[in-house]
Parts: sequence; structure tokens; C-alpha cells
Amino acid sequence: MLQGLDIAIILIYLLGTVIIGLALRKRAQKSKDDYLLGGKDLPWYMLGLSNASGMFDISGTMWLVTITFIYGFKSIWIPWLWPVFNQVFLMVYLSIWLRRSKVTTGAEWILFRFDNGIGGRRSHTIIVVFAILSCLGFLAYGFIGLGKFTEIFIPWEIVSQYIPFNVPAKYIPHLYGTIFTLFAVFYSVLGGMSGIVWTDLLQYTIMTISSIAIAIIAWQAMAVNTLNVPDGWLNPLFNWELNMDWSGIITEVNEKIASDGYSLFGLFFMLMLFKGILSSIAGPAPNYDMQKILSTKSPLEAAKMSAFSIAVLIPTRYLMVGGFAVLGLLFYEQLNLTTAGIIDFEKVLPSAIQQFVPVGLLGLLLAGLLAAFMSTFAGTLNAAQAYLVNDIYLKHYNPEASAKKVKQMNYRSGIVVVLLSIILGFFVQDVNSILQWIVSALYGSYVVSNVLKWHWWRFNGNGYFWGMLSGMLPALIFPIFTETLDLYYFPIILLISFIGAIIGTYTAPATNEKVLINFYYKTKPWGFWKPILQKVEEKYPEFSKNKGFSRDMFNVMIGIVAQTALVVLPIYFILHENMNVLYSIIVIAACIVILKKNWWNNIKNEKDITVK
Repeated sequence: MLQGLDIAIILIYLLGTVIIGLALRKRAQKSKDDYLLGGKDLPWYMLGLSNASGMFDISGTMWLVTITFIYGFKSIWIPWLWPVFNQVFLMVYLSIWLRRSKVTTGAEWILFRFDNGIGGRRSHTIIVVFAILSCLGFLAYGFIGLGKFTEIFIPWEIVSQYIPFNVPAKYIPHLYGTIFTLFAVFYSVLGGMSGIVWTDLLQYTIMTISSIAIAIIAWQAMAVNTLNVPDGWLNPLFNWELNMDWSGIITEVNEKIASDGYSLFGLFFMLMLFKGILSSIAGPAPNYDMQKILSTKSPLEAAKMSAFSIAVLIPTRYLMVGGFAVLGLLFYEQLNLTTAGIIDFEKVLPSAIQQFVPVGLLGLLLAGLLAAFMSTFAGTLNAAQAYLVNDIYLKHYNPEASAKKVKQMNYRSGIVVVLLSIILGFFVQDVNSILQWIVSALYGSYVVSNVLKWHWWRFNGNGYFWGMLSGMLPALIFPIFTETLDLYYFPIILLISFIGAIIGTYTAPATNEKVLINFYYKTKPWGFWKPILQKVEEKYPEFSKNKGFSRDMFNVMIGIVAQTALVVLPIYFILHENMNVLYSIIVIAACIVILKKNWWNNIKNEKDITVK
């Protein structure tokens, strides 16, 4: 039960978000760019912290604690579903390519690539649909996680006395989610991108303090208790099958492993890696991550922001994830994981917080986790507003709208998106199911078209439209007719999308040559651009071809190794695995030295990368 001090801390935080929204309202109203991109004047390190804060979401943290609890060190690979290493691709080269465009949204970028002809307009429409669909999915994902989390700390028996209507038990989390969503709506709709970034800074500070405190509590508990886990839990390496048997320890975990569909771990890993690399090469999906990149001052700052996001997110987050997973394992008998007579392992995090976090720190941690939800929610909401206002209203209905009219549409679109996400959230039963659909099925439709747009000159807007559409339709239909893990039909969605993209491309003319020359000259991607390269060299004799493919891929590999070492380091520390802590530090240091020489020294000397 929450004490008075804990409640006071939470209320102070919620009041702080309201004050930030009100304080930054006037700045956000100056112009469209001020509202959606913070005027492109925010420092890279603040955007990096904000980006990291947006990824430190409550639903994702609950899920990470659950998989660490169940799969141990093998869980470090499972987040490659997102894939988490897409941030490394962004850091090494993709943030630079994207920011060179100087556009406001991902849909606007599509017109920069494909022009405003029939194909360009179709591709613009389909990316707006995808962006709004993915934003709604992420909002519902965060919504249900928050509700399940809050239910443990604010017992419905107490709240129900003040509610004048009856709420079925299965919808209690949804009611809680709705209430806290309204605070996120307030500061994000009023303050725009600047309001989101400043609130994220507050949230990240709270989460860092909380993470360190939790890690220390778990570290102290490990010093006087023995961890009872099955063979293989402490080993990150794996075979074709998972072969992790919890019988006699926590037998119910075996049922969770079977329902997750990870038993054939080797097959799962190969599909996940294949999907992850393609998704990363495709570039960021049109959500808050892309908006933060477009909000930076220059391409160089975009690269620095992406690198900084990795550095500040992973160690902090995994101090908390590892701490709660270890506490949950050490004191499993004290956890309350039962809902309606069924054990729900997604409640390991909130139940562990309730059991092991002292008064005062509990209020701080809950404020931070509520902030984490609101941070992700607000960033995603801002991205959805950007597409609705910039890419639908201003483009098709009222191009000459006044600043006042734009402000009104920003407010209205924000409210509409929130209402739709709440309605969608009522149909979602758990965090893992919607996460699997978003990262495997929905993003499967995104991959082909968005890999080809960077790397093949002949690929046109018509191909982009049909590639996306032919992938999105099965992504929406397959889950209705099958209960198979979404990742397993990713290759089918990929194949259908590829066929659609190729047929669509060759049933329409190539993109206007002037548009391709402008895109290639500004972006400088590597890939199959020979005919356009020749035209660019004729027009701009000083232009030099991007020959960095091998270097970029090597740097990506080194970055992924460093990122993985950052994941295991905090967990090894909590478990008193001191030699493994030392090995992890050595690996990270070696990777930093290599990246300094082979990545940073190269990009900082590029002439066009510092241009705003």
C-alpha cells in the first residue's frame, strides 16, 4: 500500500508535468516546426536523453524483467525482436542520411525521395497510414502495461468506492490506463516537442536514481542469498533448442516458455537476426525516434544523439531490469503474480516493487515509471500528430492555414489519436501479444519498401505503395486466423511485400530524374545508384561517391558488440560475477577505441555533415 510520502512524490511529479506543458505552450505555438520539432534548436544531448527516456517505457521494462526472470542471460538476445540494435545503425550512418533531408516528418521525406506525382502521392498516403497504425499500436501497448502496473499499487477495492459505475475486473487496468493517459496528453499536446523533451529530462533523472537504488538493493540481497535457477540460466550461449527446465524450481515457468514460442531458440534467433538486420537497414519507422532525429540541428548532431541514446539508456535500464529480476527470483514466494487464479509473469516487476522498495524510494520509482509511460506515450502521440496535421491537413485540406488554425488542429488531432488508442487498448489482453504483432507482423510490411528506397535508384513511389500495402494487409489478417508466434510468419509477409514492391516498380515509370539527382546529391547513400551517380557527377563535379559500405557495416558490428556488453555488465555486477564485469568493461573499452578511430574520426571530417 502506498504511504503518504510516496503519494506526495507522485503528485509532485504529475504537477511538474502540468507546469512544463503550460510553461512551453507559447513557444510551441510559434510555428509548425516549433511545435513538432522544437524549432530544430534543441541540443543533441537533450534529444538523446529524451530519446532514451522514451525507450525506457513501463511496458517494455515489465517485459524485459519478465524475460530476464525466465530466460536469464539468454534474454539478452530476445529484445533483438525490436531490434534494439537499430540504434547502432542510426548512430553509424542512417541518422546522418535522414537528417540531410531537412524535412519535418517521415511522410514528408517520402516526397523528398519520390516526388509529388501519382506514385509519390500514393507512397506518401501509405506511409501516413502505416505511421498512424504503428503509433496507435504503440499507444495501446503502453496503455495496457501501465494499467496492469498501476492495479497492484492502487487496489480497486479502495478506488471502487468513489466510482459511480461498475467496472468488470478484466477492464480495471484499462480504467487506470485512461486516467494517467490524460496527464501525458496535457503536456504533450500543449508543449509540443519542447514540452516532451524537458519532461523526458525530468523522467530520466528520476529513473537513473531509482535504477541505481534498485541495483544496490539486489546486489546486497545476492550477498546473503543463493540464486536457485535451472541449468543454462547463467549462460548467454544457446543450442537449437532452449532446454531450460524449471521443474522443481518454479514449474509454472515451463508453461510460460511454451506459450511464448521460444522453445526452438536457435530457429527463433536466426529469424530474429534476419528480421532485425533488414529492419535496421530500412531505417527508423515513422514514430518518435524519427521525429527526434529530424529535430536535431545538423546531421552530425543526429549521429551524436543516436550514439548518446545508447550510452545513457542501456546501463541505466538494465540496472533496474537485472535488479528486479534477481529480487523476484530470490524471493519468489513473496510475490503476488496471480490474476483471477492465473499466474501472470508480466507482474514480476510491479509485485517486486511492492515487496522490496522502501517508502520514499517507492514514490520516486513509481513517479519515474509513470513518467516512463507518459514519455513514450507523449513522443508517440507527437509523431501521430505530425502525420495527421503536416501530412494530411496541411497538405491536402488547408495548405495556407494560419498558425492559430494549425494550433487548433494539433490539439484536435492529439485528442482523436488518444481516444482511438484507448479504444484499441480495451481489446489488448497482455503486453507480449501486441509487442509481438508490432515488431514482427506490422514491421514486416515496412521492411522491403524501406530498404529499397535507400539503395536502388529504379525503385519508385508506385513500388513503395504496393510493397507496403501488400505487406500490411497480411500483417492485419494473419493474427485473426493463426496463433503462431508472429515472428514465424515474418518471412511470408516479407516475400509478399517484395513481390508487391517489384511488380509495382516495373508497372510505372522511374521517378523523375531531377528528384533522384537532388535526393542522391543531398543524402549520399551507398547502393545501386550508378545511373544517377553519373548525372550527379556531371552536374556537381566536386561530388564524391559514398564508398563507406564496408566501413559502415564493420562499425555496426563493433557497435552491436559494445551494446550487448553494456546489457550484460549491470546484470553481472548485481550477481557479483566480478570477472565477467571486468571482461565486459574491457570489451566496451576496446569497441570505443575502434569506433573512435574508424567511425567518429571519419564522420566529423565530412564537410556537409555539420550544415544545419
